Amino acid sequence: MQEKTMVSDTLASINGELVRFGEMIPQTENKELKSALKQIRAACEQSQEQLYQIARDKSYYVPAQKATQEEIDHVKGLFTSGTL
Repeated sequence: MQEKTMVSDTLASINGELVRFGEMIPQTENKELKSALKQIRAACEQSQEQLYQIARDKSYYVPAQKATQEEIDHVKGLFTSGTL
């Protein structure tokens, strides 16, 4: 398996875990469990950021082009006008 594929698969896996933490944390009433999940999520986010930076440095991942101010204003307008 190529390094690029392994990095991509790992990033996808970490992103999936972050989604699951986002679902679990607000659903638990146990404060100790909630705190532990938040700590694990924070460590997971750090790993994701480090791996993302490696992927960018090796050109395995190229981020999308930045949005124009017009595009940003359009999306803001959708939320403020109640269109969504």
